[in-house]
Amino acid sequence: MKRLAESMWQRPSLWEWWVPLAWLAALLGMVLAIPWLEDVFRQIAPNSRSVIYQRNAFLTLVVNHMAIVGVASLVAIIAGVGAAVMVTRSWGRDFLPLVAQLASMGQTFPPVAVLALSVPMLGFGTEPTIVALVLYGLLPIVRNTLVGLQGIDADVLEAARGMGMSGGQVLWQVEFPLALTVIVAGIRTSVTINIATAAIGSTIGAKTLGEPIIAGIVNGNTAYILQGALLIALLALCVDSAFERVSRHL
Repeated sequence: MKRLAESMWQRPSLWEWWVPLAWLAALLGMVLAIPWLEDVFRQIAPNSRSVIYQRNAFLTLVVNHMAIVGVASLVAIIAGVGAAVMVTRSWGRDFLPLVAQLASMGQTFPPVAVLALSVPMLGFGTEPTIVALVLYGLLPIVRNTLVGLQGIDADVLEAARGMGMSGGQVLWQVEFPLALTVIVAGIRTSVTINIATAAIGSTIGAKTLGEPIIAGIVNGNTAYILQGALLIALLALCVDSAFERVSRHL
């Protein structure tokens, strides 16, 4: 089984990562180039006094944005995969409907409402944003983990148990390797969605790429909005293409 798990990963060459690296280069290039593109953005917002967002450096906003998404995604992965594993065990199957409903509610509940409810308890800034992203990112992870684990052939599991494997060994050496591609697909969806959703954190003071977007909406400055939106889109494309390459090698 260990050999099976090892054979599922094909060592990628650097050339095969040219797409995510290209998007990363485009993102960094845009971050560095925006301050020098005043004439371009002046055409978009000719009546605005300032067309380059300057309250915080764009590189700082990109790093903070990814840090918030990274922490929220890590918590969502631990909670989502853990909950899915629990309800696929014989002792936890009774909780399957509850876990599925809670995960669905987390994504259907508007993130703005989660922020509004979290601020009185957690204050303004990063913490309420992470809570909203965790709730919003749970459903794809829980759903795909359930699909991956429940889709494993019962004969394979029975054979593993017949070899004398314990429940933990079956989970780590058989179930996870076989379900990994489906689980990673759910994580990919969750992270990509949250990269865009994290922008709303700037409405309560979190330092994200939503800052120029919110400032642009408040001041009627289309150039600000475009700068934030472009960087979020490039960041999402970079991360999504990286996940795509990982998925191909699983």
